[in-house]
Amino acid sequence: MSLPGSPISLPGLEGRRILVTGGSRGIGRAAVILLARAGARVGIAYRQAHEDAAAAVQEARGAAVARSPDGLEGLEGTAADFWAEAGDLSRASDVERLFERVDREFGGLDGFVGNAGIWNAHDRPIQELDPEEWAEMMEVNLTSIFLTTRAAVQRMDRGGRIVLLSSTAAQRGEANHSHYAASKGAINSFCKSLAPELGPHDITVNAVAPGWVDTDMAAPALGAADLDAILGGIPLGRVAAAEDVAGPIVFLLSDLARHLTGEIVNVNGGSVLCG
Repeated sequence: MSLPGSPISLPGLEGRRILVTGGSRGIGRAAVILLARAGARVGIAYRQAHEDAAAAVQEARGAAVARSPDGLEGLEGTAADFWAEAGDLSRASDVERLFERVDREFGGLDGFVGNAGIWNAHDRPIQELDPEEWAEMMEVNLTSIFLTTRAAVQRMDRGGRIVLLSSTAAQRGEANHSHYAASKGAINSFCKSLAPELGPHDITVNAVAPGWVDTDMAAPALGAADLDAILGGIPLGRVAAAEDVAGPIVFLLSDLARHLTGEIVNVNGGSVLCG
């Protein structure tokens, strides 16, 4: 799904060192490409989609080259500035390996996007929700965010920007998906706790909460749902493209958002309005 209207005008992020988890597909990949277009150096963390991750790295490099008036000659470090590392981010050992890569490639971080997560398209009423399903959701959606955010903060020695991915489910709940909504609600509280804690270190912490987004993860649900009913609940009348969510992520990583912290930025076409 392409964006309507003119191309997005991006803030300058020249040389910023940014790590994006879940960056091989969907919202994460869209953010990686926009960050490359804005001049950032980007590391991608992913779980197992090796081909998608490799393609995302190549696309990011291409976006960086296209941005430079001198092409490849003006981007001597392009190949090293975009890379991908596989791992299960709910495991401390995999997170340690990921950040060893960060140290080798970047020597620190200026920005972190905690995007890795899962969602189960199948309804799970509470009386049928297995403890194993609950535990997996919390490990992937919450424990991984704790482990990676902690490691990212330890490498932000000159301030930084943290953006975590939440959901409309965190704002209003989601019947038959209580484990997912609970994990994302915890992200909101985590964000609001870290903002005053890290503010004195010039680190901002915000969350982006999408509604329906046209991604691989949402495709099964969108395919099985009544699309007219979904669109009827979105005042803008469309399901978001991944780029619609990536844009606010890039904004929050930029100096344009330097005085914005502890906020949950809702990107849902008006379907959930929070004061």
